[in-house]
Amino acid sequence: MYRQDSWMSEADVQEAADRQTASLGGVAITLVLLILGLLLVRQLHTKAAIEDCLMAGRINCDLLVTGP
Repeated sequence: MYRQDSWMSEADVQEAADRQTASLGGVAITLVLLILGLLLVRQLHTKAAIEDCLMAGRINCDLLVTGP
């Protein structure tokens, strides 16, 4: 199926595989941090909306928590 070329030594093949693994790990960590950042921004937006409602003196701010 796949024939390894003779010009690449075993060490070169292993180094290439290690480099690819490290790159994929970096991409995975970046995606996790991006998702966590988006969740944090969403939570902060909700908290800010509730705080703005309470600071305006409204009494029905529970609608922001539970939704319509």
